[in-house]
Amino acid sequence: MAATAAGNSQDANARYQAERAACLNGQSNQARTTCLREAGAALQESKRGRLSDDQAADQKNALLRCNALPADDRDACQRRIAGEGTTTGSVLDGGVLRELTVPDRK
Repeated sequence: MAATAAGNSQDANARYQAERAACLNGQSNQARTTCLREAGAALQESKRGRLSDDQAADQKNALLRCNALPADDRDACQRRIAGEGTTTGSVLDGGVLRELTVPDRK
């Protein structure tokens, strides 16, 4: 168990050093101070065991965000998250746009 924790700590530190280097050489597409702050925060969360790359959890979180919408909009939101419709853009471009055309029920 201690060896696993040490390995995870080394991985987290290596990832932090790579992210920090990207911040310092301008490859992050963020302001330097913001980038360094985010890299440091990610390192702290990783060391606490609260940072993961769990796509299933990301999907669940996205679906939970749909719950705040009215019923008709919620259904379309859930369908977009499930992959229906078209997806354009990227995080680097400033956002991902998911679009689904549905017939008007009125």
